[in-house]
Amino acid sequence: MRAKCGFQTPIDAQAADSLMRSNEISLPNTAFYGCSYRRSGAIMQVEIWSDVVCPWCYIGKRRFETAVRQFEGRLDVEVVWRSFELDPSAPKAIGKDMVTMLSEKYRMSREKAIESIANLTSLAVSEGLEYHLESAKMGNSFDAHRLLQLAVLTGHGDAMKERLLKAYFTEAMEISSQEVLVELGTEVGLQATTILDMYAGDYMAKEVRSDEALASKYGIKGVPFYVFDSKYGVSGAQATEVFVEVLSKVSEESPALSFPVESDAPGCTDDSCAV
Repeated sequence: MRAKCGFQTPIDAQAADSLMRSNEISLPNTAFYGCSYRRSGAIMQVEIWSDVVCPWCYIGKRRFETAVRQFEGRLDVEVVWRSFELDPSAPKAIGKDMVTMLSEKYRMSREKAIESIANLTSLAVSEGLEYHLESAKMGNSFDAHRLLQLAVLTGHGDAMKERLLKAYFTEAMEISSQEVLVELGTEVGLQATTILDMYAGDYMAKEVRSDEALASKYGIKGVPFYVFDSKYGVSGAQATEVFVEVLSKVSEESPALSFPVESDAPGCTDDSCAV
């Protein structure tokens, strides 16, 4: 599946006003940007809010990609990667392992925490992913989101998103470390000097905060969360067949943002994460 990333034409004031009236939601008068999976036929935009430290977000990404592939030749899906921090107040490095964190946060025994991690790891395997949650280096994800948004601008958004997720869940890399993030960014084609210049100031911070503000306007409290053509909102790492159903439904057009499926699919919020 080939991806193309970069800026799209900004929405002008008249178009934004029309969209807000027709969809009964608030839309920013800013450029939409992200990664496009180019197909022939109709074009659909899917905005995906997720955090790079959310285990269900990686699983949901794989399931969504599988669903999109089933629309080969029928649908042109443009993916817009939106930033969402599960814990904006988290320190750079938490200094605890995943088992300890789960035990303390959810008041479960270490044995139960280990079992929960094993179950989630097994589920990830079924989606072709390799998790090493027991070794994950937890910490603040804000700088990782800044790097993601920088990558989007330079045409490396999808590769950067994938690299960050793999670094955290598979390779147990410390994605709160700017040194590590520079390394990851250069791996997907960004210039080290550009990344360092970004971290020397507050570049791309506004973009991250803007995504989070938009999530708040939509009422998004957990991730992953998908908004299809500003019409349908889908929360959680839904099964592939559910994504296929939603893609089919949205392609037929609908006038307002709604939730086409009952959402008990797993995901993460700022104070809980299905394990």
